[in-house]
Amino acid sequence: MNSSPAPAAAVAPSSPTVAGPPPHQPTPLMAWVLLIVLASIWGTSFILMKKGLVVFSALELGATRVTVAALLLLPFALRHVRRVERSRFKWLLLSGVVGTLIPAFLFAYAETKLASGLAGVLNALTVVFTLLVGAVFFGQRITWLRALGIAAGLLGTVVLMGLGGSGGDATPSGQGNAWYGLYIVLATLGYGFSVNIIKHHFHGIPSVAVTGLLLLLIGGPAAAYLLLGTDFIHKLQHVPGAWTAFGYIALLATMSTAVAMVLFNQLIQQSTALFAASNTYLVPIMALAWGLLDGEVINGWHLLGMGIILLSVFIINRAK
Repeated sequence: MNSSPAPAAAVAPSSPTVAGPPPHQPTPLMAWVLLIVLASIWGTSFILMKKGLVVFSALELGATRVTVAALLLLPFALRHVRRVERSRFKWLLLSGVVGTLIPAFLFAYAETKLASGLAGVLNALTVVFTLLVGAVFFGQRITWLRALGIAAGLLGTVVLMGLGGSGGDATPSGQGNAWYGLYIVLATLGYGFSVNIIKHHFHGIPSVAVTGLLLLLIGGPAAAYLLLGTDFIHKLQHVPGAWTAFGYIALLATMSTAVAMVLFNQLIQQSTALFAASNTYLVPIMALAWGLLDGEVINGWHLLGMGIILLSVFIINRAK
């Protein structure tokens, strides 16, 4: 799902029309390879943000991430700009703002105080809010079992942030505050809106077209702010390590947006939607692993909160 912090590009691509193999057939080996690679990419997003924040502010990181992703997919946006009705552009803009632009800043703010591994775990709430937003605003039916999954996800969040702490001192500022996880909760709520908007208003349109046009609409303002309203250029020219930090952010925008989107579409074609959705369970594990390698501290409360959140995702995915 979303994981990624990138965004709508990663969590909201429209499903390809090519169906996966029949349920009785075993999942192809290539599908397993794609699943692991995809989870690795999305799971690495959070440590890349942390490395970018060593030099750049949260606002600079968010704006850089959106700008680079928009430039990367600009050719696809220009190719499809005439193929989408003008009446749909307001939905593209809304999805881009709540599902890509704002979350890019919220995740960056969160990781100034929150360990990257915990940020990756909280990102799994995208599944919870996708269902909740769908039920409240888009008429999606919600069963008692799905309601139980939503409640479990929220409970896991409270355990993770309220009892577990921020994940030690391995944050860019060196000072943790677990309640900065609320920024990620808001970001995943935005992802939930974005997924539902694209699902209901852009069905049948290639995901690369939707993502490219979405980024086209928000990329200009993000670039203007980055170049005119921040010290981004000055830091690149004068601050030691700035180009390395920029490289981390550029890698984040490239891999978590364009590459991950293509791999996700290919994964669905070679497997089933349920199998593809299992990356939701692997991404937090990868994020925690990267965090531990970088010296972050994970305690028993963190593991309990993560377990409850992943259980909620499992219940929601399996509920009818």
